[in-house]
Amino acid sequence: MIIIMSHGVGEDEIRGVVVRLEERGFRAHLSRGVERTIIGAIGDETKLRGMALEALPGVESVVAILQPYKMASRSFKQEDTVVRIGDVEIGGTAIQVMAGPCAVESKEQLFEAAEHVKARGANLLRGGAYKPRTSPYSFQGLAEAGLKLLAEAREKYGLLIVTEVMDTRTLPMVAHYADIIQVGTRNMQNFYLLRELGTVDKPILLKRGLSSTVEEWLMSAEYILSSGNPNVILCERGIRTFENYTRNTLDISAVPVVKYLSHLPIIVDPSHGLGKWKFVNPMARSAIAAGADGLLIEVHPNPAEALCDGAQSLTPENFALLMEGLVPVAEAVGRRIG
Repeated sequence: MIIIMSHGVGEDEIRGVVVRLEERGFRAHLSRGVERTIIGAIGDETKLRGMALEALPGVESVVAILQPYKMASRSFKQEDTVVRIGDVEIGGTAIQVMAGPCAVESKEQLFEAAEHVKARGANLLRGGAYKPRTSPYSFQGLAEAGLKLLAEAREKYGLLIVTEVMDTRTLPMVAHYADIIQVGTRNMQNFYLLRELGTVDKPILLKRGLSSTVEEWLMSAEYILSSGNPNVILCERGIRTFENYTRNTLDISAVPVVKYLSHLPIIVDPSHGLGKWKFVNPMARSAIAAGADGLLIEVHPNPAEALCDGAQSLTPENFALLMEGLVPVAEAVGRRIG
């Protein structure tokens, strides 16, 4: 439920509503817009019976949120959320590109990739130090050694770091090194991990589950938001369908749907969505045309020798072509790259 405060309401009236909600066991979340302040009441709505919130000073109206995801809903917050990390904004006018190798393999490989993506306009470096793999015999990542290499690359090239967390055990370590913490598709419904991420003062990049609906995805975001972390970025990375020519089916329609249902920023990962490098560029352009706030692109200096997902990784030369091709599409929808 949301309580819409009157135009020009004072802090005393806002505090009065918050106190009344907290007395009934609710958590109150404030959203301050240009003209209105909205208070979200998170808790068992049956406890609101008989409270007559409309009678409190400064309250304009009380509206029930019908969706099961409350804080992620556009009803809770009309303005788009913009996630800020230093000078970089995700969800604003600029479209951000996060690029780099699927996995950190060595200092030489990571630094070469970082140099190329930085030169072509990316502001964020992606790279996995912990790699969840279908086979237990596949390369699993360099763990903390990989995180340290990512931190070195950040210092050398001025790129923000995006890397994946696997579980609550490794979360403190990943949070220490990362600028944005990625939750992979297999962990989208790891609710214990999501609640812990709600207590972390870092933006969370939440990937859609392999077979998850948009509502289930937004409910996972709700776990993080309701636990205290407002900086959630959604990532469409393809879902499992009957089609088997591509690795997954990239659901571009999820972009405008999420924009309609939620205020959270959304980016698209065409690398995992297709699994074949030759289709990454056209799908990246499609994502921007559909309204995506950014892209997650796999780039490897030598994809043929990659220890992880080489078939979907762009060479530096192909990444340069991708970045050039994004510019006119971004301009056509009133935005810019980087």
